[in-house]
Amino acid sequence: MAETKKKTTKKTAAKTNRTLLIVESPSKAKVISKYLGSKYKVLASVGHVRDLPKSRLAVDVKNNFEPEYINIRGKAEKIKELKKEAAVSTKVLLATDPDREGEAISWHLAHLLDIDPSTDCRVMFNEINKETVQAAIKDPRPIDIDLVDSQQARRVLDRLVGYQISPLLWKKVSKGLSGGRVQSAALKLICDRENEIQAFVPEEYWTISADFGNDFVADLAKISGKKAVCSTAVDADAIEADLAKGEYAVEDIKEAAKATKPYAPFTTSSMQQDASIKLGFQTKKTMQVAQQLYEGINIKGAGARGLITYLRTDSVRISDQARAAAKSYIGDKFGANYTANNVYANKNKAMQDAHEAIRPSDVNLEPDAIKESLTPDQYKLYKLIWDRFVASQMAAATYDTVAVVIKNGKYEFKANGSRMTFDGWKKVYKTSAEKEVKIPKLTVGQKLDLKQLLKEQKFTQPPSRFTEASLVKEMEEKNIGRPSTYASIINVLIVRRYIKRDKKSLVPTKMGFDVIGILQDYFADIVDVEFTGVMEDNLDNIELGNTAWQDVIAAFYKGFSEELKIADAEVERIEKEVVLSDEVCELCGKPMAIKEGRFGKFLACSGYPECKNTKAIVKSTGVKCPTCGKDIIEKKSRRGIVFYGCSGYPDCNVSYWDKPTGEFCPKCNSMLVLGKGKSKIKKCSNQECDYKEK
Repeated sequence: MAETKKKTTKKTAAKTNRTLLIVESPSKAKVISKYLGSKYKVLASVGHVRDLPKSRLAVDVKNNFEPEYINIRGKAEKIKELKKEAAVSTKVLLATDPDREGEAISWHLAHLLDIDPSTDCRVMFNEINKETVQAAIKDPRPIDIDLVDSQQARRVLDRLVGYQISPLLWKKVSKGLSGGRVQSAALKLICDRENEIQAFVPEEYWTISADFGNDFVADLAKISGKKAVCSTAVDADAIEADLAKGEYAVEDIKEAAKATKPYAPFTTSSMQQDASIKLGFQTKKTMQVAQQLYEGINIKGAGARGLITYLRTDSVRISDQARAAAKSYIGDKFGANYTANNVYANKNKAMQDAHEAIRPSDVNLEPDAIKESLTPDQYKLYKLIWDRFVASQMAAATYDTVAVVIKNGKYEFKANGSRMTFDGWKKVYKTSAEKEVKIPKLTVGQKLDLKQLLKEQKFTQPPSRFTEASLVKEMEEKNIGRPSTYASIINVLIVRRYIKRDKKSLVPTKMGFDVIGILQDYFADIVDVEFTGVMEDNLDNIELGNTAWQDVIAAFYKGFSEELKIADAEVERIEKEVVLSDEVCELCGKPMAIKEGRFGKFLACSGYPECKNTKAIVKSTGVKCPTCGKDIIEKKSRRGIVFYGCSGYPDCNVSYWDKPTGEFCPKCNSMLVLGKGKSKIKKCSNQECDYKEK
């Protein structure tokens, strides 16, 4: 361990007959305090209380990578409050979040409050309700040092990488950049995908289908027993001519019953993916809303309570009690034929099974029944979690299927039909729209009359850009980072301007490519997906108690330190492409260049450093101010909200929140503006006038 706990017997304050319970968030403290009597005082640490200082590396690489922790700036009053209350309490229990980060926070609190971490001081609850909290308090345990070491190893490793690579990026690319361990591997995925897209060359191919009328269509599947390949219009025409010589007959009919089992309840990763696809939530938003649902909501008629189990989990396991409650609910609500005894297995049985899957704390709290107590976003996510959990415990959906093979000489066509016979779990959890495909009653050997042959030219498509949902899925499959960190990884890449959002797609910027180029040249392991996955496994082994955390860091740092020396000696600054605008500097007469800073693009004199003139890029609307005749331009408020104002400001203060059209209202003669949204309805800018154009 990085520190040895010093015991103390000094008592300076009179003890109260009260237990101090420390959680992480004030909202959670407020909810839990309602479950406990006057013999408990519940306070929040408000996250971490100690960390590595921001101003320096603070890892002693010559002394077994000893971290140098300090109290976090701005937490002095909070630490003072916790120490004061701990001093007068007969017992202190640490109930931070039930994961490695929470375990580390408890360990740091133990250091500050003079608590021996080997004593029964740690309390955990996977869901926040009265019964669970009261039961957990009666069953404390020592702090899990292996879990703490796992978090500490990640913290030290990320500090060694980030604080030593970043200065090289400042030197070569731009000030303020960072090269984190996991974020770099994620960026590499996005850049590699973009390179694939740019290098992609479309190939022509044709599909051929036989339409036999009454919506019965079969697709060409094989030619002479091999997969059908039709690359050109000439090929398609030749096949059509060949087919015209023969006749179509039913070769084979296979009927079967098929069952589709439900999905497992949510893990952190699958919840993020589904919320992105179905609700349009960014991963960061999903985690924020899930945290609110976990910590507790005031439910009308039921009081404050947590609505879901802990939101950071890799497990699909649920408790026997939760399974029994779901079975009872499903049986009462839908009937016994909808119930099932579904048990789901984790991919990695050794790791992250301290928690259940994400599920509702009480399945009987139906989303619509508590909708008025929730915000719209809370309701949407709670319903998604509730639906997924309930469906996971329901019977399979069943179908009658039929597969038909139709032959015409050497050409083989196939058609598949299906009809749902029992909706099962799909009664609750909706997937993509299912279209029932009907196949007419046929017999083997039956001749069929062709209505028309359908030929369609197509081209192969490049791989799709990553969305947040698909990137999360890829990171999970490649073992990059952990689900609890996916949201912050994506957010960092966007804030650093390494990637940008284009609608739902994530697109690498030039700066992102520049950074990856440097890291690939000098720190190949950092961006290597396979290496990053192996490192995650090594860090997980610390949590299992199989490896000392310093040994994992030392093995990594041996090669990394050599790469640092080479990079520092060889790195040269990238010459950035200068993009000149049409504007000329009013101070020196040289053209103004388009630059990009923290807050977006701006103009800077190309004569820098001799001339340091800069100014904002003006976006004209092409509309003249109705008061002074000067241009109306696009502007941004201090909060980054776009509005439109006169370029003659401050002499003229005409402004509009919506984009002006240059046309005037027939009722009051005020400027007409385009309303926001897809419809872009023209309306009067005068709030007292109700004129709108349909």
